[in-house]
Amino acid sequence: QITLVQSGGGSVRAGGSLNLSCEEWRLIDRYYCMAWFRQAPGKEREGVAATYAAGGHTYYSDSVKGRFTISQDNSKSTLYLQMNSLNPGDTAMYYCATRRAESCSIDWDAIGAYGHWGQGTQVTVSA
Repeated sequence: QITLVQSGGGSVRAGGSLNLSCEEWRLIDRYYCMAWFRQAPGKEREGVAATYAAGGHTYYSDSVKGRFTISQDNSKSTLYLQMNSLNPGDTAMYYCATRRAESCSIDWDAIGAYGHWGQGTQVTVSA
């Protein structure tokens, strides 16, 4: 059973930074697409960023490109999301997710494609 355990998040003023972590338990190899999603109150869950666990391209939504960075530390089996220049529009519950795949290039932000999710962590950005 794959388990994703999230940490990080919290509250910050606009312009600030936060870092999210997602520890991956029991991934049998690195052939997984790893992603971050977020869901703001009253809105649908949306893809934020994704990367392939075995290495390769990274993908970002237009709304976070240039401000957020997805990365991973394979030695720690941990996925990260560094969030800079935060604004109130980034306020949401953030989730990490994974799916077994040959790459992330197709439908990296397709919510229904992911079978394993972290518990979520709140990010609140005040003006």
